[in-house]
Amino acid sequence: MNRWITGARPRTLPAAVVPVAVGAAVAVGEPTDVVWWRVAAALLVSLALQVGVNYANDYSDGVRGTDDVRVGPTRLVAGGLASASAVKKAALLSFGVAAIAGLAIALSTSLWLLVVGAAAIAAGWFYTGGPRPYGYMGLGEVFVFVFFGLVATAGTTYAAIESVAALSIVMGSAVGSLACALLVINNLRDIPTDREVGKQTLAVRLGDQRTRWFYVLLIGTAFVLSAVAAVWQVPVLLGLLALPLAIGPVRTVLGGAVGPALIAVLGETGRLQLVWGLLVTVGLVL
Repeated sequence: MNRWITGARPRTLPAAVVPVAVGAAVAVGEPTDVVWWRVAAALLVSLALQVGVNYANDYSDGVRGTDDVRVGPTRLVAGGLASASAVKKAALLSFGVAAIAGLAIALSTSLWLLVVGAAAIAAGWFYTGGPRPYGYMGLGEVFVFVFFGLVATAGTTYAAIESVAALSIVMGSAVGSLACALLVINNLRDIPTDREVGKQTLAVRLGDQRTRWFYVLLIGTAFVLSAVAAVWQVPVLLGLLALPLAIGPVRTVLGGAVGPALIAVLGETGRLQLVWGLLVTVGLVL
């Protein structure tokens, strides 16, 4: 059982929780009553999609052999902890849970959400799956920003009150920036091995130094957008209290840390995202 929990990559789950919390908090500030069971279903969709993407990534990279040499945590397929077919089934099961929960939301709001949900699942699979995975072409950050930022945040607001506020778009962009920062650190760590196997992530394309500054830009963007959001809700400035948590990982990244040292940065970035998400959620509710 522990291997499947490890394969689900629990450290990435804040990227699924934060947009739902922020999107729901935006909805609370609107004059329409919030439908809370749909918010709970949106959280299930987000978590199941994140886990599904993690298993799908493990499966696809494992069968391609691109995870054979890793600096980060061992993967299920590449590490021989589970068969490729079992990991593929786990990915499809996770996507199935997301689809069922999404269907419930769509039936009670708008069937157009089925199109969004199908796009999210397809994007999750083809990130590293299929004959031409877009994650290998440097487009992974686009997927993360759109689906774990804008769509997850604004989608939760829509699920809650059947409308999307402009504030949802601003906050979704901030959430997406922090989610992208997690992926950028992961890919920065893997530049040497990814380049060796022909995996052209954005980090490989940008190179080491520019990727480090891209990480700083993403972190900074999240805080700038937090300040912009104060135009609608002044208490959202509470999110700026998380800024000290960014100092350590930014300093480490700009200091040239490589390999295992960046694993700690990944954890610190995840904590930053979680604390920032909690603070802006409280601010939005206030």
